[in-house]
Amino acid sequence: MNSMTEKIFVCLLANFLIAPVSAQAQPSQRVPRIGYLNVPSPAEVPGRYRAFREGLRELGYEEGKTILVEYRFAGGKLDRLPSLAADLVHLKVDVIVSGGPTPTRAAKEATNTIPIVMAFDSDPVGNGFVQSLARPGGNITGLSNVAPEISGKRLELLKEIVPRLSRVAVFGMSSNPGNALSLKETELAARTLGLQISFFNIRDARDVEAAFRAAIKQRAEAVLVLNFPPIYKRQTMLQLAARNRLPAIYFESSFAEEGGLMSYGASLIDLDKRSAIYVDKILKGAKPADLPVEQPTKFEFVINLKTARQMDLRIPPNVLARADKVVR
Repeated sequence: MNSMTEKIFVCLLANFLIAPVSAQAQPSQRVPRIGYLNVPSPAEVPGRYRAFREGLRELGYEEGKTILVEYRFAGGKLDRLPSLAADLVHLKVDVIVSGGPTPTRAAKEATNTIPIVMAFDSDPVGNGFVQSLARPGGNITGLSNVAPEISGKRLELLKEIVPRLSRVAVFGMSSNPGNALSLKETELAARTLGLQISFFNIRDARDVEAAFRAAIKQRAEAVLVLNFPPIYKRQTMLQLAARNRLPAIYFESSFAEEGGLMSYGASLIDLDKRSAIYVDKILKGAKPADLPVEQPTKFEFVINLKTARQMDLRIPPNVLARADKVVR
Protein backbone atom coordinates (compact mmCIF):
# COMPACT_ATOMS: atom_id res chain seq x y z
CA MET A 1 0.00 0.00 0.00
CA ASN A 2 1.59 3.30 -1.11
CA SER A 3 1.47 6.47 0.98
CA MET A 4 -1.36 8.00 -1.04
CA THR A 5 -3.50 4.87 -0.64
CA GLU A 6 -2.74 4.80 3.09
CA LYS A 7 -3.90 8.42 3.49
CA ILE A 8 -7.15 7.71 1.66
CA PHE A 9 -7.77 4.60 3.80
CA VAL A 10 -7.10 6.49 7.03
CA CYS A 11 -9.50 9.28 6.02
CA LEU A 12 -12.25 6.81 5.13
CA LEU A 13 -11.75 4.94 8.39
CA ALA A 14 -11.88 8.19 10.39
CA ASN A 15 -15.11 9.24 8.67
CA PHE A 16 -16.62 5.82 9.34
CA LEU A 17 -15.78 6.02 13.04
CA ILE A 18 -16.89 9.62 13.49
CA ALA A 19 -20.19 9.32 11.62
CA PRO A 20 -22.04 7.26 14.27
CA VAL A 21 -20.87 9.61 16.99
CA SER A 22 -22.16 12.63 15.06
CA ALA A 23 -25.48 10.89 14.46
CA GLN A 24 -25.82 10.16 18.15
CA ALA A 25 -25.18 13.81 18.94
CA GLN A 26 -28.27 14.88 16.97
CA PRO A 27 -31.54 15.43 18.92
CA SER A 28 -33.59 12.24 19.05
CA GLN A 29 -36.86 14.12 18.48
CA ARG A 30 -38.27 17.58 17.91
CA VAL A 31 -39.22 19.59 21.02
CA PRO A 32 -43.01 20.24 20.94
CA ARG A 33 -44.11 23.87 20.75
CA ILE A 34 -47.30 25.06 22.50
CA GLY A 35 -49.16 28.32 21.94
CA TYR A 36 -50.87 29.95 24.94
CA LEU A 37 -53.44 32.63 24.08
CA ASN A 38 -55.30 34.78 26.60
CA VAL A 39 -56.92 38.20 27.01
CA PRO A 40 -55.46 39.44 30.33
CA SER A 41 -51.73 39.76 30.95
CA PRO A 42 -49.96 37.41 33.41
CA ALA A 43 -49.86 40.25 35.96
CA GLU A 44 -53.68 40.38 35.94
CA VAL A 45 -54.18 36.63 36.42
CA PRO A 46 -50.89 35.36 37.91
CA GLY A 47 -52.51 32.34 39.56
CA ARG A 48 -53.92 31.00 36.30
CA TYR A 49 -50.65 31.55 34.45
CA ARG A 50 -48.66 29.71 37.13
CA ALA A 51 -51.20 26.88 37.32
CA PHE A 52 -50.80 25.99 33.64
CA ARG A 53 -47.01 25.92 33.96
CA GLU A 54 -47.26 23.86 37.13
CA GLY A 55 -49.51 21.39 35.34
CA LEU A 56 -46.88 20.92 32.64
CA ARG A 57 -44.13 20.41 35.25
CA GLU A 58 -46.15 17.78 37.11
CA LEU A 59 -46.52 15.87 33.85
CA GLY A 60 -42.73 15.79 33.47
CA TYR A 61 -42.24 18.65 31.01
CA GLU A 62 -39.39 21.10 31.49
CA GLU A 63 -40.24 24.39 29.86
CA GLY A 64 -37.53 25.57 27.52
CA LYS A 65 -35.99 22.10 27.30
CA THR A 66 -38.56 19.35 26.72
CA ILE A 67 -41.36 21.71 25.73
CA LEU A 68 -41.52 25.24 24.33
CA VAL A 69 -44.40 27.60 25.10
CA GLU A 70 -45.19 30.67 23.01
CA TYR A 71 -47.21 33.04 25.22
CA ARG A 72 -49.46 35.61 23.60
CA PHE A 73 -51.48 38.05 25.76
CA ALA A 74 -53.84 40.72 24.43
CA GLY A 75 -53.47 42.95 27.49
CA GLY A 76 -57.24 43.33 27.74
CA LYS A 77 -57.54 44.48 24.10
CA LEU A 78 -59.85 42.03 22.38
CA ASP A 79 -59.09 43.37 18.91
CA ARG A 80 -55.52 42.08 19.25
CA LEU A 81 -56.58 38.46 19.56
CA PRO A 82 -56.97 37.64 15.82
CA SER A 83 -53.43 38.74 14.99
CA LEU A 84 -51.99 36.96 18.04
CA ALA A 85 -53.80 33.74 17.07
CA ALA A 86 -52.57 34.09 13.48
CA ASP A 87 -49.03 34.50 14.79
CA LEU A 88 -49.26 31.19 16.67
CA VAL A 89 -50.58 29.46 13.54
CA HIS A 90 -47.69 30.96 11.53
CA LEU A 91 -45.25 29.47 14.05
CA LYS A 92 -46.85 26.05 13.41
CA VAL A 93 -47.34 25.27 17.08
CA ASP A 94 -48.46 21.75 17.94
CA VAL A 95 -51.32 22.83 20.25
CA ILE A 96 -53.00 26.15 21.13
CA VAL A 97 -54.25 26.60 24.70
CA SER A 98 -56.95 29.29 24.93
CA GLY A 99 -57.67 31.04 28.21
CA GLY A 100 -61.42 31.52 27.69
CA PRO A 101 -64.25 31.75 25.13
CA THR A 102 -62.98 34.91 23.42
CA PRO A 103 -59.45 33.63 22.69
CA THR A 104 -60.94 30.26 21.72
CA ARG A 105 -63.03 32.04 19.09
CA ALA A 106 -59.93 33.81 17.74
CA ALA A 107 -58.00 30.54 17.62
CA LYS A 108 -60.89 28.74 15.92
CA GLU A 109 -61.07 31.39 13.22
CA ALA A 110 -57.30 31.17 12.69
CA THR A 111 -57.08 27.39 12.23
CA ASN A 112 -59.21 24.30 11.78
CA THR A 113 -56.28 21.88 11.89
CA ILE A 114 -54.09 22.75 14.88
CA PRO A 115 -55.56 21.24 18.08
CA ILE A 116 -57.08 23.83 20.44
CA VAL A 117 -57.48 23.19 24.18
CA MET A 118 -60.02 25.40 25.98
CA ALA A 119 -58.84 26.19 29.52
CA PHE A 120 -62.52 26.96 30.18
CA ASP A 121 -65.72 27.80 28.37
CA SER A 122 -69.20 28.61 29.65
CA ASP A 123 -71.01 26.79 26.83
CA PRO A 124 -68.76 24.96 24.33
CA VAL A 125 -71.72 23.56 22.37
CA GLY A 126 -73.67 26.83 22.27
CA ASN A 127 -70.56 28.71 21.23
CA GLY A 128 -70.13 26.33 18.30
CA PHE A 129 -66.74 25.05 19.46
CA VAL A 130 -67.72 21.38 19.81
CA GLN A 131 -70.53 19.18 18.53
CA SER A 132 -71.14 17.72 21.99
CA LEU A 133 -69.31 17.49 25.29
CA ALA A 134 -68.85 13.73 24.91
CA ARG A 135 -67.72 13.85 21.26
CA PRO A 136 -66.24 17.25 20.34
CA GLY A 137 -65.85 16.18 16.71
CA GLY A 138 -63.37 18.84 15.52
CA ASN A 139 -60.01 20.31 16.46
CA ILE A 140 -61.25 21.80 19.78
CA THR A 141 -61.63 20.20 23.20
CA GLY A 142 -60.87 21.09 26.81
CA LEU A 143 -62.81 22.15 29.87
CA SER A 144 -66.11 23.80 30.75
CA ASN A 145 -66.54 26.02 33.82
CA VAL A 146 -70.31 25.59 34.09
CA ALA A 147 -72.26 22.90 35.94
CA PRO A 148 -76.08 22.84 36.40
CA GLU A 149 -75.97 23.40 40.15
CA ILE A 150 -73.94 26.63 40.11
CA SER A 151 -76.76 29.13 39.49
CA GLY A 152 -79.01 27.70 42.17
CA LYS A 153 -76.16 27.65 44.67
CA ARG A 154 -75.36 31.32 44.07
CA LEU A 155 -78.97 32.35 44.69
CA GLU A 156 -79.11 30.19 47.82
CA LEU A 157 -76.01 31.92 49.20
CA LEU A 158 -77.48 35.37 48.53
CA LYS A 159 -80.69 34.42 50.31
CA GLU A 160 -78.78 33.07 53.31
CA ILE A 161 -76.99 36.37 53.93
CA VAL A 162 -79.99 38.53 52.99
CA PRO A 163 -82.84 36.56 54.64
CA ARG A 164 -85.62 38.85 53.42
CA LEU A 165 -84.32 38.84 49.87
CA SER A 166 -87.05 38.92 47.23
CA ARG A 167 -85.65 40.77 44.17
CA VAL A 168 -82.33 39.98 42.48
CA ALA A 169 -80.75 41.79 39.52
CA VAL A 170 -78.88 39.47 37.17
CA PHE A 171 -76.13 40.98 35.02
CA GLY A 172 -74.93 39.22 31.88
CA MET A 173 -74.53 39.39 28.11
CA SER A 174 -77.46 38.00 26.15
CA SER A 175 -75.36 37.39 23.02
CA ASN A 176 -73.09 35.03 24.93
CA PRO A 177 -74.55 31.48 24.62
CA GLY A 178 -73.05 30.54 27.97
CA ASN A 179 -75.00 33.30 29.68
CA ALA A 180 -78.24 32.19 28.03
CA LEU A 181 -77.79 28.74 29.55
CA SER A 182 -76.84 30.14 32.97
CA LEU A 183 -79.78 32.55 32.93
CA LYS A 184 -82.22 29.71 32.23
CA GLU A 185 -80.83 27.76 35.19
CA THR A 186 -80.98 30.90 37.35
CA GLU A 187 -84.66 31.42 36.49
CA LEU A 188 -85.48 27.83 37.48
CA ALA A 189 -83.62 28.21 40.78
CA ALA A 190 -85.33 31.55 41.48
CA ARG A 191 -88.78 29.98 41.15
CA THR A 192 -87.79 27.25 43.61
CA LEU A 193 -86.50 29.84 46.11
CA GLY A 194 -89.43 32.22 45.62
CA LEU A 195 -87.24 35.00 44.22
CA GLN A 196 -88.03 37.53 41.51
CA ILE A 197 -85.16 38.19 39.11
CA SER A 198 -84.60 40.85 36.46
CA PHE A 199 -82.01 40.41 33.75
CA PHE A 200 -79.87 43.37 32.65
CA ASN A 201 -77.98 43.00 29.39
CA ILE A 202 -74.36 44.20 29.56
CA ARG A 203 -73.38 44.71 25.92
CA ASP A 204 -70.33 46.87 26.57
CA ALA A 205 -68.55 48.64 29.43
CA ARG A 206 -70.87 51.65 29.24
CA ASP A 207 -73.86 49.47 30.16
CA VAL A 208 -72.52 48.53 33.59
CA GLU A 209 -73.37 51.82 35.31
CA ALA A 210 -76.73 52.01 33.55
CA ALA A 211 -77.53 48.49 34.73
CA PHE A 212 -76.89 49.45 38.35
CA ARG A 213 -79.12 52.52 38.01
CA ALA A 214 -81.91 50.43 36.53
CA ALA A 215 -81.52 47.76 39.20
CA ILE A 216 -81.84 50.34 41.98
CA LYS A 217 -84.88 51.85 40.27
CA GLN A 218 -86.52 48.41 40.20
CA ARG A 219 -85.74 47.99 43.93
CA ALA A 220 -83.30 45.10 43.49
CA GLU A 221 -81.89 43.96 46.83
CA ALA A 222 -78.90 42.01 45.52
CA VAL A 223 -76.94 41.35 42.32
CA LEU A 224 -75.86 38.12 40.68
CA VAL A 225 -73.17 38.51 38.01
CA LEU A 226 -73.02 35.84 35.32
CA ASN A 227 -69.85 34.90 33.52
CA PHE A 228 -69.37 37.05 30.45
CA PRO A 229 -66.45 38.39 28.37
CA PRO A 230 -64.04 40.86 30.02
CA ILE A 231 -65.63 43.99 28.57
CA TYR A 232 -65.23 45.96 31.76
CA LYS A 233 -62.70 46.38 34.54
CA ARG A 234 -63.48 44.44 37.68
CA GLN A 235 -63.02 47.53 39.83
CA THR A 236 -65.79 49.37 37.97
CA MET A 237 -68.37 46.77 38.98
CA LEU A 238 -67.01 46.41 42.51
CA GLN A 239 -67.11 50.16 43.12
CA LEU A 240 -70.67 50.47 41.82
CA ALA A 241 -71.87 47.59 44.01
CA ALA A 242 -70.24 49.19 47.07
CA ARG A 243 -71.53 52.69 46.25
CA ASN A 244 -75.09 51.40 45.88
CA ARG A 245 -74.73 49.07 48.89
CA LEU A 246 -75.94 46.10 46.85
CA PRO A 247 -74.79 42.67 48.06
CA ALA A 248 -73.39 40.88 45.01
CA ILE A 249 -72.17 37.41 44.19
CA TYR A 250 -69.74 36.90 41.32
CA PHE A 251 -68.70 34.01 39.11
CA GLU A 252 -64.97 34.12 39.83
CA SER A 253 -62.88 34.37 43.00
CA SER A 254 -60.82 37.40 41.93
CA PHE A 255 -63.92 39.59 42.35
CA ALA A 256 -64.31 38.69 46.03
CA GLU A 257 -60.57 38.85 46.62
CA GLU A 258 -60.47 42.41 45.26
CA GLY A 259 -63.43 43.78 47.22
CA GLY A 260 -66.61 42.06 46.05
CA LEU A 261 -68.86 40.57 48.72
CA MET A 262 -68.57 36.95 47.63
CA SER A 263 -68.04 34.60 44.72
CA TYR A 264 -68.97 31.04 43.89
CA GLY A 265 -67.86 29.19 40.82
CA ALA A 266 -65.50 26.74 39.23
CA SER A 267 -61.85 27.21 40.15
CA LEU A 268 -60.28 28.71 37.03
CA ILE A 269 -56.85 27.98 38.47
CA ASP A 270 -57.76 24.30 38.72
CA LEU A 271 -59.08 24.34 35.14
CA ASP A 272 -55.89 25.98 33.84
CA LYS A 273 -53.81 23.35 35.55
CA ARG A 274 -55.95 20.55 34.14
CA SER A 275 -55.65 21.98 30.62
CA ALA A 276 -52.04 20.77 30.68
CA ILE A 277 -53.39 17.19 30.82
CA TYR A 278 -55.14 17.74 27.48
CA VAL A 279 -51.93 19.13 25.99
CA ASP A 280 -50.07 16.03 27.14
CA LYS A 281 -52.67 13.65 25.68
CA ILE A 282 -52.65 15.44 22.32
CA LEU A 283 -48.85 15.47 22.13
CA LYS A 284 -48.96 11.72 22.75
CA GLY A 285 -51.27 11.18 19.78
CA ALA A 286 -54.84 11.71 21.02
CA LYS A 287 -57.24 13.55 18.69
CA PRO A 288 -59.23 16.54 20.07
CA ALA A 289 -62.33 15.15 18.35
CA ASP A 290 -62.17 12.09 20.60
CA LEU A 291 -61.35 13.79 23.93
CA PRO A 292 -64.55 14.61 25.87
CA VAL A 293 -64.94 18.12 27.28
CA GLU A 294 -64.72 17.95 31.07
CA GLN A 295 -67.06 19.80 33.40
CA PRO A 296 -65.69 21.35 36.60
CA THR A 297 -65.07 19.23 39.68
CA LYS A 298 -63.65 21.86 42.00
CA PHE A 299 -65.69 24.90 43.09
CA GLU A 300 -64.59 27.87 45.19
CA PHE A 301 -66.68 29.87 47.63
CA VAL A 302 -64.98 33.10 48.72
CA ILE A 303 -66.36 35.65 51.22
CA ASN A 304 -65.00 39.14 51.80
CA LEU A 305 -65.75 39.95 55.46
CA LYS A 306 -64.37 43.46 55.13
CA THR A 307 -66.95 44.24 52.45
CA ALA A 308 -69.69 42.58 54.50
CA ARG A 309 -68.91 44.87 57.46
CA GLN A 310 -68.97 47.93 55.22
CA MET A 311 -72.46 46.93 54.09
CA ASP A 312 -73.57 46.15 57.65
CA LEU A 313 -74.20 42.55 56.68
CA ARG A 314 -73.85 39.70 59.14
CA ILE A 315 -72.56 36.51 57.57
CA PRO A 316 -74.17 33.53 59.36
CA PRO A 317 -71.57 31.25 61.00
CA ASN A 318 -72.78 28.22 59.03
CA VAL A 319 -72.21 30.12 55.74
CA LEU A 320 -68.80 31.35 56.86
CA ALA A 321 -67.79 27.81 57.77
CA ARG A 322 -68.45 26.65 54.20
CA ALA A 323 -66.17 29.25 52.61
CA ASP A 324 -63.00 28.01 50.96
CA LYS A 325 -61.41 31.41 51.56
CA VAL A 326 -62.30 34.34 53.80
CA VAL A 327 -60.91 37.81 53.06
CA ARG A 328 -60.70 39.75 56.32
